[in-house]
Parts: sequence; C-alpha cells; structure tokens
Amino acid sequence: MSIRAKLAWTFILLLIFGITAISSYSILFIRNYLIQEGEKQIINDTEWLTITIQNLRLDDNFETNLNEVARTSGYQIAVYDEDGHLFAKVPYIDDIEASSMFDAALVDTLTILQDVYLNNDPASDKIEAYAMLSKDHNPARFLEVSIFKDQIYEPIKTIRWIIYTGMFISIGLVILVSILFSRYISRPILQLESAARDIAEGDVTRTLNLDRNDEFGKLATSLNRMAERFRQDNQEMKRLYDKQSQFFADITHEIRNPLHTIAGSLEMLQMESLQKEQREHYLQTALRQTERINRLYKDLVTLQRYDSDSYFVEKQKFDLCKTIKHVVDLYQKEAAEKGINLKYDQGYRVVVGDPDKIEQVIDNLVSNAIKYTNKGEIEIKVTEEDGHVSVHVIDTGIGISSEHLDRLFDRFYRTDKARSRDKGGTGLGLAVVKSILSAHDSDVMVKSKPGEGSDFSFRLQKG
Repeated sequence: MSIRAKLAWTFILLLIFGITAISSYSILFIRNYLIQEGEKQIINDTEWLTITIQNLRLDDNFETNLNEVARTSGYQIAVYDEDGHLFAKVPYIDDIEASSMFDAALVDTLTILQDVYLNNDPASDKIEAYAMLSKDHNPARFLEVSIFKDQIYEPIKTIRWIIYTGMFISIGLVILVSILFSRYISRPILQLESAARDIAEGDVTRTLNLDRNDEFGKLATSLNRMAERFRQDNQEMKRLYDKQSQFFADITHEIRNPLHTIAGSLEMLQMESLQKEQREHYLQTALRQTERINRLYKDLVTLQRYDSDSYFVEKQKFDLCKTIKHVVDLYQKEAAEKGINLKYDQGYRVVVGDPDKIEQVIDNLVSNAIKYTNKGEIEIKVTEEDGHVSVHVIDTGIGISSEHLDRLFDRFYRTDKARSRDKGGTGLGLAVVKSILSAHDSDVMVKSKPGEGSDFSFRLQKG
C-alpha cells in the first residue's frame, strides 16, 4: 500500500471514528436531557393540575372538564378517592389503562411527603407523577399524572435525522478532504523518495524544486546539497582519475626511454669491434640513465610519503644559511662550468623545519635554475619579515611563460618536454618542492617572464 493510501485511510478512519463518536454522544446526551427536562416538566405540571382538579366541582360536567384538562396538558390523568379506588380517568391515548386500585404504599408515601412524587422506572415505558388532592369540591383524593417516554423522545427523531444526515455529509467531506490532503502531504514525500532513489542510482544531476518553508523544503534543500556534493566529488574523482592515469602514463614513458637507452648501450657494449672511446661513451650513457631512474625513484618515494605519512617532516630549529651553503658548495663547480655566478647570503638565520627536506627544496630549485640559465647569475637571497624568513632563488635564465605557471608544480609537467628530458629532469622536482613546503604549512611562489629569468620563493617560521 502506498503512503498516499495509508495517509488517506488513516485520516478517513480517524475522522469517521471521531464523527461517529461525537454523533452518538450527542444523541445520548440529548436523550438524557429530554428525559430530565420531561421529569422537571411533569412535576411542575402536576402541581398546577393538582390545584385545577381539586377545584373541579362534582357535577355532570366533571368528566368533561377533567378530559379537557388532560387534553390541554397532554398527560394521562387518573384520580382516586380516599380509599384508593379509581374515581375517574381520562387517558389521552385510548390504550392507556389506569389501575383500579391505588397502591397502599404509595398512599402512605404521599401522606408523609405531602408533595409531588415522581416515579421514573427505567424498565417502564412511562413517567408517572403522584400528588394528594384536597376534598373541598370533589371526592378526589389522589392524582396520577403520566406520559409515555416516546412522547418525550419524539423530538429526538428529528434531531437524530439531522445528526445522521450531517454525519454522512461530514463523512463524505472527510473522505474527499482526506484524499486531497493525503495527496498534498504525500506529493513532496514521493518527490523526495524519487529524487533520493535517482541520486542513489548515480544520477547526481537530479535536483528538487520544492518552494516550501517546512521540513519537506529543508529536506529537499539537504538532498540538493548532497547531490551537489556528489557532483563535486564525482568531478574531483574524475579529475584525480585522469591525473592518475596521466601520472602512470608519464611514469611509464619516463622509465621506458632510459631503459631503451640502457638496453641499446648494453647491446653496443657487446660488440667486440667497438672502439675504446665508443665503449666509454655507451658506458657513461647507461650510467647516466641509471642515475636518472634512481632520481625518479627517490622523487616518487618522497611524494608517496607526503601523500600517506603524517610524519613526513620532523620539524626542529636549524641554521638555514648553513643548509644553503651545503647546496651552493654542491653546485658551485657546475655553475662555474656554465659561466654562472652563484651567490648566496651568508650569516646566521634560525628557522623551524625539517633541515633535510628544506635542503632538498633548495637543491631542486638551484638545480633547476642552473639547468635553465645559460649566462648571468643565480642568487639565493634570505630576508626576514613578520616572524618569518623568506628564501628567494633568483636566476637570469630563459624564464617561464604565463600559461605554464598554473601547472608548473603538477607532477611530470614540463614547459618543454623535449628540452626538459634532454636535461635529465624527472618532471617531479617542483612537485616535490611543493609537497615538502605544504608539509611545512608553506607554499612556493614564482615570478617569471620569458627571457628575464625567474624568482622562486618560500617562507619558513622564524626560530
């Protein structure tokens, strides 16, 4: 059974039960009210009937006058003499028969009470009232006034018909309203269920447009946010998948080329007629390609640790200028061979970080600067500001075009793939730099123009 049918039947049954209960209670209440009012009325009427009847004179018109009193009052009247025998009776309905002898116990009761006595036996179909009469004008001593309960209940037939008619009309309206209301209530639920099912099946483009300010509207907004989040996650996963695919393709390409070169060199070295100079050339070529694969492996290990190891860096205080001097000493000879003046700030600058990882950062930046600088100078500049120490690696090399700056630090990205590979790069150096600095809560900045050189910089916390 659908939720719409459940809601409709729930409303219908509850309201029908309520209407039926109220109608039944109303009829019962009116019935009791009528009988109570009938009791009060017969007592009041018996009092004036007592006065009227006891003042009737015993003559030829006594029976006629008594009958007129009964007709006017609407009651059945019976009078008894002092001995309790029936003196006269004027039934308003022909089939009413008064008792021929007044009950002696009732005579005693009336004598004691000297008032109207009401008898409403639940098993009886009549209400009866009794009273004593004075014997001034006629021998009547006791008065019996009675009326059928059906006469009292007569108005309830019309009231019952009105109530039942209203009840059935109300039930019809309830059914109609319940169906319409259940549709109104279930419509957003069905829309939410449909949208949730579509989203669960992968349709993250599904959106809900419920212009409501209640809980359904809030739930629709939450589902839309969830779908939007799924869309963003899917796009991010697709981007990461594409990036990973490109990453593996790049790794395959980066390893295949040096392996082919090594294989070719080894084949040439197997030739017995190879001259000594050629043998040395092929041997050095294989060695360089082996070193290239080794550097690629080290860079991949560094990136993998950054992605998965929360203890990738171990921070401590160290002298940054001392670390810079180590790197300069390492590349001084290579720079001099290219006619490049390699300068750096000497002094004592204490920073907080991982000295080995920061040395790797400076090493990669200086190495890149030497590769892409053919003349001029490379300066490693250190400055202090706002509790931080900034490091700039400034060269006068070939520079970088603006279209490459956004992707410069992506893994295996090269501004000029052919030239970069010829220079022995792995395509991971700047990605390693960015990963290490990110682990230090820092970032690498670059300013560059083609033909004017580049300025790579980063900041570390002052120690």
